Amino acid sequence: MSHWIIAPIVLPAVLAAILTLTMRYHPALQRVFSIGGVATVLAVAIGLTAQAATGAIEVYELGNWPAPFGIVLVLDRLSALMVLVTAVLALIVLLYAVGAGWDQRGNNFHALYQFQLMGIFGAFLTGDAFNLFVFFEVLLIASYGLMIHGGGRRRLKAGVQYVIYNLLGSTLFLFALGTLYAVTGTLNMADLAVRAAEIPVEDGALLRVGAVLLLLVFAIKAALLPLHFWLPETYAEAPAPVAALFAIMTKVGAYAILRMYTLVFGPDLGATADLIDQLLIYAALITLVAGMVGILGAKRLGRLAAFAAIGSMGTLLIALSGFRPETTAAALYYMIHSTLAGALLFLVVDLVRERRGPMGGAMQPGPRLAQHGMIAALFFGSAIATAGMPPLSGFVGKLLILDAVRSMDEVWLIWAVILGTSLVAIIGMAQAGSVVFWKLAPETGEEPAPAPQPALPLVACFAMLSGIVALSVLAGPIMGYIDATAMQLHAPEGYIAAVLNGG
Repeated sequence: MSHWIIAPIVLPAVLAAILTLTMRYHPALQRVFSIGGVATVLAVAIGLTAQAATGAIEVYELGNWPAPFGIVLVLDRLSALMVLVTAVLALIVLLYAVGAGWDQRGNNFHALYQFQLMGIFGAFLTGDAFNLFVFFEVLLIASYGLMIHGGGRRRLKAGVQYVIYNLLGSTLFLFALGTLYAVTGTLNMADLAVRAAEIPVEDGALLRVGAVLLLLVFAIKAALLPLHFWLPETYAEAPAPVAALFAIMTKVGAYAILRMYTLVFGPDLGATADLIDQLLIYAALITLVAGMVGILGAKRLGRLAAFAAIGSMGTLLIALSGFRPETTAAALYYMIHSTLAGALLFLVVDLVRERRGPMGGAMQPGPRLAQHGMIAALFFGSAIATAGMPPLSGFVGKLLILDAVRSMDEVWLIWAVILGTSLVAIIGMAQAGSVVFWKLAPETGEEPAPAPQPALPLVACFAMLSGIVALSVLAGPIMGYIDATAMQLHAPEGYIAAVLNGG
Protein backbone atom coordinates (compact mmCIF):
# COMPACT_ATOMS: atom_id res chain seq x y z
CA MET A 1 0.00 0.00 0.00
CA SER A 2 1.68 3.20 -1.19
CA HIS A 3 1.35 6.17 1.16
CA TRP A 4 1.96 8.57 -1.74
CA ILE A 5 -1.70 8.21 -2.75
CA ILE A 6 -2.87 10.23 0.25
CA ALA A 7 -0.21 12.94 -0.14
CA PRO A 8 -2.24 15.20 -2.49
CA ILE A 9 -4.95 15.37 0.20
CA VAL A 10 -2.85 15.54 3.38
CA LEU A 11 -0.21 17.99 2.16
CA PRO A 12 -2.63 20.85 1.27
CA ALA A 13 -4.62 20.23 4.47
CA VAL A 14 -1.55 20.43 6.71
CA LEU A 15 -0.12 23.36 4.78
CA ALA A 16 -3.41 25.29 5.06
CA ALA A 17 -3.36 24.89 8.85
CA ILE A 18 0.28 25.99 9.05
CA LEU A 19 -0.36 29.03 6.87
CA THR A 20 -3.32 30.07 9.03
CA LEU A 21 -1.72 29.51 12.42
CA THR A 22 1.88 30.64 11.93
CA MET A 23 2.15 32.82 8.79
CA ARG A 24 -1.04 34.85 8.80
CA TYR A 25 0.84 38.14 9.01
CA HIS A 26 3.81 37.15 6.82
CA PRO A 27 2.71 37.48 3.17
CA ALA A 28 6.13 36.65 1.74
CA LEU A 29 6.37 33.41 3.70
CA GLN A 30 2.82 32.51 2.75
CA ARG A 31 3.69 32.87 -0.90
CA VAL A 32 6.86 30.79 -0.63
CA PHE A 33 5.25 27.93 1.28
CA SER A 34 2.08 27.95 -0.81
CA ILE A 35 3.93 27.82 -4.13
CA GLY A 36 6.35 25.24 -2.73
CA GLY A 37 3.47 23.10 -1.50
CA VAL A 38 1.66 23.12 -4.84
CA ALA A 39 4.91 22.39 -6.69
CA THR A 40 5.49 19.42 -4.37
CA VAL A 41 1.98 18.12 -5.04
CA LEU A 42 2.66 18.46 -8.77
CA ALA A 43 5.80 16.32 -8.40
CA VAL A 44 3.78 13.72 -6.47
CA ALA A 45 1.04 13.83 -9.13
CA ILE A 46 3.60 13.11 -11.86
CA GLY A 47 4.83 10.12 -9.89
CA LEU A 48 1.29 8.84 -9.29
CA THR A 49 0.47 9.20 -12.99
CA ALA A 50 3.57 7.21 -13.92
CA GLN A 51 2.52 4.57 -11.40
CA ALA A 52 -1.04 4.42 -12.77
CA ALA A 53 0.27 4.21 -16.34
CA THR A 54 1.32 0.61 -15.66
CA GLY A 55 -2.38 -0.28 -15.47
CA ALA A 56 -2.24 -1.31 -11.81
CA ILE A 57 -5.03 -0.04 -9.54
CA GLU A 58 -3.70 0.96 -6.12
CA VAL A 59 -5.93 1.04 -3.04
CA TYR A 60 -5.15 2.97 0.16
CA GLU A 61 -7.10 1.77 3.20
CA LEU A 62 -7.42 4.48 5.84
CA GLY A 63 -6.75 3.03 9.29
CA ASN A 64 -6.06 -0.34 7.62
CA TRP A 65 -9.80 -1.01 7.56
CA PRO A 66 -10.59 -3.07 4.46
CA ALA A 67 -13.39 -2.15 2.07
CA PRO A 68 -16.32 -1.98 2.25
CA PHE A 69 -16.11 -1.36 6.02
CA GLY A 70 -13.41 1.29 5.89
CA ILE A 71 -12.72 4.38 3.80
CA VAL A 72 -10.51 3.78 0.78
CA LEU A 73 -8.68 5.96 -1.70
CA VAL A 74 -8.22 4.50 -5.15
CA LEU A 75 -5.58 5.39 -7.72
CA ASP A 76 -6.35 4.31 -11.27
CA ARG A 77 -5.58 5.92 -14.61
CA LEU A 78 -8.53 8.32 -14.42
CA SER A 79 -7.96 9.58 -10.89
CA ALA A 80 -4.22 10.01 -11.57
CA LEU A 81 -4.98 12.00 -14.73
CA MET A 82 -7.40 14.29 -12.92
CA VAL A 83 -4.96 14.88 -10.07
CA LEU A 84 -2.19 15.74 -12.53
CA VAL A 85 -4.32 18.18 -14.53
CA THR A 86 -5.47 19.86 -11.30
CA ALA A 87 -1.91 20.18 -9.98
CA VAL A 88 -0.64 21.75 -13.23
CA LEU A 89 -3.55 24.19 -13.30
CA ALA A 90 -3.18 25.03 -9.60
CA LEU A 91 0.50 25.92 -9.88
CA ILE A 92 0.06 28.20 -12.91
CA VAL A 93 -2.97 29.93 -11.41
CA LEU A 94 -1.19 30.44 -8.08
CA LEU A 95 1.78 32.04 -9.84
CA TYR A 96 -0.65 34.39 -11.59
CA ALA A 97 -2.37 35.27 -8.31
CA VAL A 98 0.96 36.08 -6.67
CA GLY A 99 2.26 38.05 -9.65
CA ALA A 100 -0.94 40.09 -10.02
CA GLY A 101 -1.26 40.68 -6.27
CA TRP A 102 -4.67 39.03 -6.01
CA ASP A 103 -3.52 37.00 -3.00
CA GLN A 104 -3.03 40.21 -0.99
CA ARG A 105 -6.47 41.73 -1.64
CA GLY A 106 -8.09 39.86 1.22
CA ASN A 107 -7.33 37.58 4.13
CA ASN A 108 -6.39 33.89 4.11
CA PHE A 109 -6.19 33.47 0.33
CA HIS A 110 -3.40 30.90 0.45
CA ALA A 111 -4.98 28.82 3.23
CA LEU A 112 -8.32 28.73 1.40
CA TYR A 113 -6.52 27.88 -1.84
CA GLN A 114 -4.89 24.86 -0.17
CA PHE A 115 -8.19 23.70 1.33
CA GLN A 116 -9.75 24.01 -2.12
CA LEU A 117 -7.05 21.76 -3.57
CA MET A 118 -7.55 19.30 -0.74
CA GLY A 119 -11.25 19.01 -1.63
CA ILE A 120 -10.60 18.63 -5.36
CA PHE A 121 -7.90 15.99 -4.94
CA GLY A 122 -10.04 14.13 -2.41
CA ALA A 123 -13.02 14.04 -4.77
CA PHE A 124 -10.84 12.52 -7.50
CA LEU A 125 -9.19 9.90 -5.28
CA THR A 126 -11.97 8.70 -3.00
CA GLY A 127 -13.52 5.30 -3.54
CA ASP A 128 -16.51 5.97 -1.30
CA ALA A 129 -19.67 7.84 -2.32
CA PHE A 130 -20.23 9.38 1.12
CA ASN A 131 -16.69 10.73 1.19
CA LEU A 132 -17.27 12.14 -2.27
CA PHE A 133 -20.05 14.14 -0.58
CA VAL A 134 -17.64 15.18 2.20
CA PHE A 135 -15.05 16.44 -0.26
CA PHE A 136 -17.78 18.26 -2.20
CA GLU A 137 -18.58 20.12 1.02
CA VAL A 138 -14.92 20.98 1.56
CA LEU A 139 -14.95 22.37 -1.98
CA LEU A 140 -18.07 24.41 -1.25
CA ILE A 141 -16.73 26.00 1.93
CA ALA A 142 -13.30 26.85 0.54
CA SER A 143 -14.65 28.04 -2.81
CA TYR A 144 -17.11 30.39 -1.13
CA GLY A 145 -14.27 31.99 0.84
CA LEU A 146 -12.25 32.36 -2.36
CA MET A 147 -15.29 33.59 -4.28
CA ILE A 148 -15.75 36.64 -2.03
CA HIS A 149 -12.00 37.26 -1.68
CA GLY A 150 -11.36 40.97 -2.17
CA GLY A 151 -14.90 41.99 -1.16
CA GLY A 152 -17.44 43.99 -3.13
CA ARG A 153 -21.24 44.01 -3.17
CA ARG A 154 -21.63 42.26 -6.55
CA ARG A 155 -19.10 39.60 -5.60
CA LEU A 156 -20.86 38.94 -2.29
CA LYS A 157 -24.24 38.70 -4.06
CA ALA A 158 -22.84 36.22 -6.59
CA GLY A 159 -21.23 34.26 -3.77
CA VAL A 160 -24.51 33.94 -1.87
CA GLN A 161 -26.24 32.73 -5.04
CA TYR A 162 -23.43 30.23 -5.56
CA VAL A 163 -23.78 28.86 -2.02
CA ILE A 164 -27.58 28.56 -2.23
CA TYR A 165 -27.50 26.54 -5.44
CA ASN A 166 -24.73 24.29 -4.18
CA LEU A 167 -26.46 23.74 -0.83
CA LEU A 168 -29.45 22.56 -2.84
CA GLY A 169 -27.12 20.15 -4.59
CA SER A 170 -25.74 18.98 -1.24
CA THR A 171 -29.25 18.31 0.05
CA LEU A 172 -30.08 16.26 -3.04
CA PHE A 173 -26.80 14.41 -2.62
CA LEU A 174 -27.78 13.32 0.90
CA PHE A 175 -31.19 12.18 -0.36
CA ALA A 176 -29.49 10.20 -3.13
CA LEU A 177 -27.00 8.58 -0.74
CA GLY A 178 -29.76 7.73 1.71
CA THR A 179 -31.80 6.11 -1.05
CA LEU A 180 -28.87 4.05 -2.33
CA TYR A 181 -27.88 2.98 1.17
CA ALA A 182 -31.44 1.90 1.92
CA VAL A 183 -31.44 -0.26 -1.22
CA THR A 184 -27.92 -1.69 -1.13
CA GLY A 185 -26.63 -1.28 2.44
CA THR A 186 -23.32 0.20 1.29
CA LEU A 187 -21.78 3.40 -0.12
CA ASN A 188 -18.39 2.05 -1.12
CA MET A 189 -18.39 2.50 -4.89
CA ALA A 190 -17.01 -0.93 -5.73
CA ASP A 191 -19.31 -2.71 -3.29
CA LEU A 192 -22.21 -0.57 -4.52
CA ALA A 193 -21.54 -1.80 -8.05
CA VAL A 194 -21.66 -5.44 -6.92
CA ARG A 195 -24.85 -5.06 -4.90
CA ALA A 196 -26.66 -2.95 -7.50
CA ALA A 197 -26.05 -5.69 -10.07
CA GLU A 198 -27.72 -8.22 -7.76
CA ILE A 199 -31.03 -6.31 -7.57
CA PRO A 200 -33.68 -7.72 -9.95
CA VAL A 201 -34.89 -5.32 -12.62
CA GLU A 202 -38.47 -5.48 -11.35
CA ASP A 203 -37.29 -4.37 -7.87
CA GLY A 204 -35.06 -1.57 -9.14
CA ALA A 205 -37.39 1.44 -8.77
CA LEU A 206 -35.55 2.93 -5.77
CA LEU A 207 -32.23 2.24 -7.44
CA ARG A 208 -33.38 4.25 -10.46
CA VAL A 209 -34.47 7.07 -8.14
CA GLY A 210 -31.05 7.12 -6.51
CA ALA A 211 -29.31 7.10 -9.89
CA VAL A 212 -31.38 10.04 -11.19
CA LEU A 213 -30.91 12.03 -7.96
CA LEU A 214 -27.15 11.55 -8.25
CA LEU A 215 -27.28 12.73 -11.85
CA LEU A 216 -29.09 15.89 -10.73
CA VAL A 217 -26.42 16.53 -8.09
CA PHE A 218 -23.55 16.09 -10.52
CA ALA A 219 -25.41 18.14 -13.14
CA ILE A 220 -25.52 21.08 -10.72
CA LYS A 221 -21.77 20.77 -10.15
CA ALA A 222 -21.18 20.50 -13.91
CA ALA A 223 -23.49 23.47 -14.72
CA LEU A 224 -25.71 21.36 -16.97
CA LEU A 225 -28.87 23.09 -18.18
CA PRO A 226 -31.30 23.82 -16.64
CA LEU A 227 -29.20 23.66 -13.45
CA HIS A 228 -26.54 26.12 -14.62
CA PHE A 229 -27.96 29.39 -13.26
CA TRP A 230 -25.33 29.76 -10.54
CA LEU A 231 -22.36 29.74 -12.93
CA PRO A 232 -22.45 32.87 -15.17
CA GLU A 233 -22.60 35.44 -12.39
CA THR A 234 -20.37 33.45 -10.05
CA TYR A 235 -17.54 33.01 -12.53
CA ALA A 236 -17.91 36.53 -13.96
CA GLU A 237 -17.64 38.18 -10.53
CA ALA A 238 -15.08 35.87 -8.91
CA PRO A 239 -11.46 37.02 -8.63
CA ALA A 240 -9.71 35.98 -11.83
CA PRO A 241 -7.37 33.35 -10.31
CA VAL A 242 -10.33 31.85 -8.46
CA ALA A 243 -12.43 31.69 -11.64
CA ALA A 244 -9.47 30.10 -13.42
CA LEU A 245 -9.17 27.44 -10.70
CA PHE A 246 -12.93 26.94 -10.92
CA ALA A 247 -12.28 25.67 -14.47
CA ILE A 248 -11.53 22.32 -12.83
CA MET A 249 -14.51 22.58 -10.45
CA THR A 250 -17.12 21.86 -13.10
CA LYS A 251 -14.95 18.93 -14.20
CA VAL A 252 -15.45 17.42 -10.75
CA GLY A 253 -19.12 17.02 -11.65
CA ALA A 254 -18.22 15.49 -15.02
CA TYR A 255 -15.72 13.16 -13.32
CA ALA A 256 -18.37 12.01 -10.84
CA ILE A 257 -20.81 11.27 -13.68
CA LEU A 258 -18.16 9.28 -15.53
CA ARG A 259 -17.07 7.37 -12.44
CA MET A 260 -20.51 6.46 -11.09
CA TYR A 261 -22.15 5.70 -14.42
CA THR A 262 -19.41 3.42 -15.69
CA LEU A 263 -18.69 1.70 -12.36
CA VAL A 264 -22.04 1.48 -10.55
CA PHE A 265 -24.80 2.30 -13.06
CA GLY A 266 -23.15 0.93 -16.17
CA PRO A 267 -24.93 0.11 -19.44
CA ASP A 268 -25.25 -3.55 -18.37
CA LEU A 269 -27.25 -2.71 -15.25
CA GLY A 270 -30.83 -3.57 -16.16
CA ALA A 271 -32.48 -1.22 -13.65
CA THR A 272 -30.90 1.90 -15.16
CA ALA A 273 -30.05 0.80 -18.72
CA ASP A 274 -30.83 3.43 -21.38
CA LEU A 275 -31.96 5.90 -18.71
CA ILE A 276 -28.99 8.09 -17.83
CA ASP A 277 -27.56 8.48 -21.33
CA GLN A 278 -30.90 9.67 -22.73
CA LEU A 279 -31.31 12.22 -19.96
CA LEU A 280 -27.74 13.43 -20.39
CA ILE A 281 -27.39 13.76 -24.15
CA TYR A 282 -30.21 16.24 -24.78
CA ALA A 283 -29.41 18.33 -21.71
CA ALA A 284 -25.78 18.49 -22.89
CA LEU A 285 -26.80 19.62 -26.38
CA ILE A 286 -28.96 22.42 -24.94
CA THR A 287 -26.12 23.40 -22.59
CA LEU A 288 -23.72 23.73 -25.52
CA VAL A 289 -26.16 25.89 -27.49
CA ALA A 290 -26.90 28.14 -24.50
CA GLY A 291 -23.23 28.59 -23.69
CA MET A 292 -22.16 29.55 -27.19
CA VAL A 293 -25.14 31.85 -27.75
CA GLY A 294 -24.23 33.43 -24.42
CA ILE A 295 -20.78 34.23 -25.81
CA LEU A 296 -22.41 35.99 -28.73
CA GLY A 297 -24.68 38.05 -26.49
CA ALA A 298 -22.26 38.88 -23.67
CA LYS A 299 -21.65 42.57 -22.96
CA ARG A 300 -18.77 42.07 -20.54
CA LEU A 301 -15.66 39.95 -20.92
CA GLY A 302 -16.22 38.18 -17.61
CA ARG A 303 -19.62 36.89 -18.68
CA LEU A 304 -18.20 35.92 -22.07
CA ALA A 305 -15.64 33.70 -20.32
CA ALA A 306 -18.35 32.28 -18.03
CA PHE A 307 -20.61 31.33 -20.93
CA ALA A 308 -17.61 29.81 -22.71
CA ALA A 309 -17.17 27.56 -19.66
CA ILE A 310 -20.83 26.49 -19.92
CA GLY A 311 -20.44 25.76 -23.63
CA SER A 312 -17.31 23.69 -23.07
CA MET A 313 -19.12 21.63 -20.42
CA GLY A 314 -21.90 20.98 -22.93
CA THR A 315 -19.38 19.66 -25.45
CA LEU A 316 -17.69 17.51 -22.81
CA LEU A 317 -20.96 16.02 -21.56
CA ILE A 318 -22.13 15.24 -25.11
CA ALA A 319 -19.12 12.95 -25.42
CA LEU A 320 -19.56 11.50 -21.92
CA SER A 321 -23.20 10.61 -22.66
CA GLY A 322 -22.07 7.97 -25.15
CA PHE A 323 -20.69 5.79 -22.31
CA ARG A 324 -18.50 3.89 -24.76
CA PRO A 325 -14.69 3.63 -24.65
CA GLU A 326 -14.25 5.77 -27.77
CA THR A 327 -16.57 8.56 -26.58
CA THR A 328 -15.02 8.48 -23.10
CA ALA A 329 -11.52 8.83 -24.56
CA ALA A 330 -12.59 11.81 -26.67
CA ALA A 331 -14.27 13.37 -23.63
CA LEU A 332 -11.15 13.00 -21.48
CA TYR A 333 -8.94 14.66 -24.07
CA TYR A 334 -11.43 17.50 -24.44
CA MET A 335 -11.64 17.76 -20.64
CA ILE A 336 -7.93 18.50 -20.39
CA HIS A 337 -8.14 21.02 -23.20
CA SER A 338 -11.22 22.84 -21.89
CA THR A 339 -9.72 23.11 -18.40
CA LEU A 340 -6.58 24.84 -19.68
CA ALA A 341 -8.39 26.94 -22.29
CA GLY A 342 -11.09 28.08 -19.87
CA ALA A 343 -8.56 29.04 -17.20
CA LEU A 344 -6.46 30.94 -19.75
CA LEU A 345 -9.48 32.92 -20.93
CA PHE A 346 -10.32 34.02 -17.38
CA LEU A 347 -6.73 35.11 -16.75
CA VAL A 348 -6.55 37.06 -20.01
CA VAL A 349 -9.86 38.77 -19.19
CA ASP A 350 -8.33 39.84 -15.89
CA LEU A 351 -5.27 41.27 -17.65
CA VAL A 352 -7.60 43.39 -19.77
CA ARG A 353 -9.76 44.53 -16.85
CA GLU A 354 -6.79 45.52 -14.71
CA ARG A 355 -5.40 47.73 -17.48
CA ARG A 356 -8.62 49.47 -18.52
CA GLY A 357 -9.34 51.20 -15.23
CA PRO A 358 -12.99 52.12 -14.57
CA MET A 359 -14.03 50.66 -17.93
CA GLY A 360 -13.03 47.22 -16.70
CA GLY A 361 -14.30 44.34 -18.80
CA ALA A 362 -17.00 46.25 -20.68
CA MET A 363 -16.98 45.29 -24.36
CA GLN A 364 -16.61 48.76 -25.79
CA PRO A 365 -13.69 50.66 -27.33
CA GLY A 366 -11.15 51.80 -24.77
CA PRO A 367 -7.59 53.09 -24.54
CA ARG A 368 -4.59 51.17 -25.74
CA LEU A 369 -3.50 48.77 -23.03
CA ALA A 370 -0.10 48.41 -21.46
CA GLN A 371 1.53 45.37 -23.13
CA HIS A 372 -1.25 45.59 -25.71
CA GLY A 373 0.29 43.29 -28.31
CA MET A 374 1.06 40.42 -25.94
CA ILE A 375 -2.37 40.55 -24.29
CA ALA A 376 -4.06 40.64 -27.71
CA ALA A 377 -2.02 37.59 -28.74
CA LEU A 378 -3.05 35.76 -25.57
CA PHE A 379 -6.71 36.60 -26.14
CA PHE A 380 -6.43 35.40 -29.74
CA GLY A 381 -4.88 32.13 -28.55
CA SER A 382 -7.52 31.56 -25.88
CA ALA A 383 -10.30 32.48 -28.33
CA ILE A 384 -9.28 29.99 -31.03
CA ALA A 385 -8.72 27.33 -28.37
CA THR A 386 -12.19 27.93 -26.90
CA ALA A 387 -13.91 27.98 -30.29
CA GLY A 388 -12.12 24.81 -31.42
CA MET A 389 -10.20 26.26 -34.36
CA PRO A 390 -6.98 24.72 -35.70
CA PRO A 391 -4.18 24.27 -34.89
CA LEU A 392 -4.78 24.18 -31.12
CA SER A 393 -6.10 21.28 -29.06
CA GLY A 394 -9.74 22.45 -29.14
CA PHE A 395 -9.83 21.51 -32.81
CA VAL A 396 -8.30 18.09 -32.09
CA GLY A 397 -10.72 17.53 -29.21
CA LYS A 398 -13.81 18.36 -31.26
CA LEU A 399 -12.61 16.17 -34.13
CA LEU A 400 -12.19 13.28 -31.70
CA ILE A 401 -15.71 13.81 -30.36
CA LEU A 402 -17.25 14.07 -33.84
CA ASP A 403 -15.53 10.84 -34.83
CA ALA A 404 -16.42 9.05 -31.59
CA VAL A 405 -20.18 9.75 -31.76
CA ARG A 406 -20.63 8.25 -35.24
CA SER A 407 -22.16 5.10 -33.76
CA MET A 408 -24.73 7.02 -31.70
CA ASP A 409 -28.32 7.39 -32.87
CA GLU A 410 -28.16 11.18 -32.49
CA VAL A 411 -24.99 11.53 -34.58
CA TRP A 412 -26.37 14.03 -37.12
CA LEU A 413 -27.91 16.20 -34.43
CA ILE A 414 -24.65 16.17 -32.47
CA TRP A 415 -22.58 17.06 -35.53
CA ALA A 416 -24.94 19.90 -36.46
CA VAL A 417 -24.95 21.37 -32.94
CA ILE A 418 -21.18 21.13 -32.39
CA LEU A 419 -20.28 22.58 -35.79
CA GLY A 420 -22.96 25.27 -35.64
CA THR A 421 -22.07 26.41 -32.14
CA SER A 422 -18.39 26.47 -33.06
CA LEU A 423 -19.23 29.01 -35.75
CA VAL A 424 -21.25 31.03 -33.23
CA ALA A 425 -18.30 30.96 -30.81
CA ILE A 426 -15.92 32.17 -33.52
CA ILE A 427 -18.22 35.09 -34.31
CA GLY A 428 -18.64 35.97 -30.62
CA MET A 429 -14.93 35.83 -29.88
CA ALA A 430 -14.06 37.82 -33.02
CA GLN A 431 -16.60 40.47 -32.05
CA ALA A 432 -15.16 40.78 -28.54
CA GLY A 433 -11.55 40.87 -29.73
CA SER A 434 -12.20 43.49 -32.40
CA VAL A 435 -13.98 45.79 -29.96
CA VAL A 436 -11.43 45.52 -27.16
CA PHE A 437 -8.16 45.30 -29.10
CA TRP A 438 -8.90 46.82 -32.51
CA LYS A 439 -11.50 49.58 -32.13
CA LEU A 440 -9.54 51.73 -29.72
CA ALA A 441 -11.19 54.87 -28.32
CA PRO A 442 -9.85 58.14 -29.76
CA GLU A 443 -7.15 59.73 -27.65
CA THR A 444 -8.18 62.77 -25.62
CA GLY A 445 -5.16 64.97 -25.17
CA GLU A 446 -1.85 63.67 -23.91
CA GLU A 447 -2.13 60.13 -22.59
CA PRO A 448 -0.16 59.34 -19.41
CA ALA A 449 2.64 56.82 -19.74
CA PRO A 450 1.43 53.36 -18.77
CA ALA A 451 2.50 52.20 -15.32
CA PRO A 452 5.05 49.37 -15.26
CA GLN A 453 3.35 45.98 -15.11
CA PRO A 454 4.61 42.84 -13.36
CA ALA A 455 5.91 40.13 -15.66
CA LEU A 456 4.78 37.06 -13.70
CA PRO A 457 1.09 37.21 -14.74
CA LEU A 458 2.09 37.23 -18.41
CA VAL A 459 4.53 34.38 -17.79
CA ALA A 460 1.73 32.36 -16.17
CA CYS A 461 -0.62 33.02 -19.09
CA PHE A 462 1.96 32.02 -21.68
CA ALA A 463 2.68 28.89 -19.62
CA MET A 464 -1.01 28.01 -19.83
CA LEU A 465 -1.01 28.66 -23.58
CA SER A 466 2.11 26.50 -23.90
CA GLY A 467 0.21 23.69 -22.18
CA ILE A 468 -2.54 23.96 -24.80
CA VAL A 469 0.06 23.87 -27.59
CA ALA A 470 1.77 20.86 -25.99
CA LEU A 471 -1.59 19.10 -25.79
CA SER A 472 -1.88 19.55 -29.55
CA VAL A 473 1.69 18.56 -30.42
CA LEU A 474 1.70 15.54 -28.10
CA ALA A 475 -1.83 14.43 -28.92
CA GLY A 476 -0.62 11.00 -30.04
CA PRO A 477 1.11 9.84 -26.84
CA ILE A 478 -1.48 11.59 -24.67
CA MET A 479 -4.28 9.73 -26.46
CA GLY A 480 -2.38 6.50 -25.89
CA TYR A 481 -2.71 7.03 -22.13
CA ILE A 482 -6.30 8.25 -22.45
CA ASP A 483 -7.41 5.31 -24.63
CA ALA A 484 -6.05 2.93 -22.00
CA THR A 485 -7.86 4.95 -19.33
CA ALA A 486 -11.16 4.63 -21.18
CA MET A 487 -10.69 0.87 -21.60
CA GLN A 488 -9.95 0.53 -17.88
CA LEU A 489 -13.09 2.51 -16.98
CA HIS A 490 -15.31 0.38 -19.17
CA ALA A 491 -13.95 -2.84 -17.67
CA PRO A 492 -14.82 -2.09 -14.03
CA GLU A 493 -14.12 -5.64 -12.86
CA GLY A 494 -10.48 -4.71 -12.24
CA TYR A 495 -11.44 -1.71 -10.08
CA ILE A 496 -13.96 -3.76 -8.10
CA ALA A 497 -11.54 -6.61 -7.51
CA ALA A 498 -8.73 -4.26 -6.45
CA VAL A 499 -10.91 -2.46 -3.89
CA LEU A 500 -12.75 -5.43 -2.39
CA ASN A 501 -9.66 -7.64 -2.32
CA GLY A 502 -7.48 -4.98 -0.70
CA GLY A 503 -5.49 -4.00 -3.80
